[in-house]
Amino acid sequence: MKMIQIILFIFALISYTSNATSSAKDFCVANLLLPTTPSGFPCKPPSLVTANDFSFTGLVAGNTENRFRLGVTTASVNNLPGLNGLGISAARIDVGFNGTVPMHLHPDASEISIMVEGQMIVGFITPTNLFVKTVNAGDVFVFPQGLLHFQVNSGSGTAVSFSAFTSPDPSMQVLDELLFANSLQTSILQKVTFLDFEQIKKLKAVFGGTG
Repeated sequence: MKMIQIILFIFALISYTSNATSSAKDFCVANLLLPTTPSGFPCKPPSLVTANDFSFTGLVAGNTENRFRLGVTTASVNNLPGLNGLGISAARIDVGFNGTVPMHLHPDASEISIMVEGQMIVGFITPTNLFVKTVNAGDVFVFPQGLLHFQVNSGSGTAVSFSAFTSPDPSMQVLDELLFANSLQTSILQKVTFLDFEQIKKLKAVFGGTG
């Protein structure tokens, strides 16, 4: 089963390559000493490229001691420079018992999630529909780009999954943080969300918001 999971993960990375490299240039390893641009990091001089630029050893279990009981470690262009220009990245997601990956979206990437341990309820929302499924080890689920989605640990222990993204450095916008980690006045939030005033105050306290 472990070998099948590894093969699936590699397949996900390969099949989700959205920006194929030119035949005239096999790769463009990121020069992390220079600022990024809309098209990615500038290329490191070929003479300075080593095998280490294409390797990352830190995709290990993340710390789940937080409000969501969620640990995420990523392999993106910021710690794996060889991903620059390839349009892919990866992440390991550890969700503790009763934990969750809160409602969020990736404006710049689709995501394919591969379960390797435990059980989770996963899903995403469109303007007209809701897609929800219970996934177990060996199952695969896709979250389309820009749609709100979530993962909830529904098993009896820690749940672990690996994800591949169609971006070398995908952004993530968490709905709770967008709503409650800002300085928007509570009275306005009450009107646009229909939540109770005191409930909004509690959530702002949790997420560091003011107003």
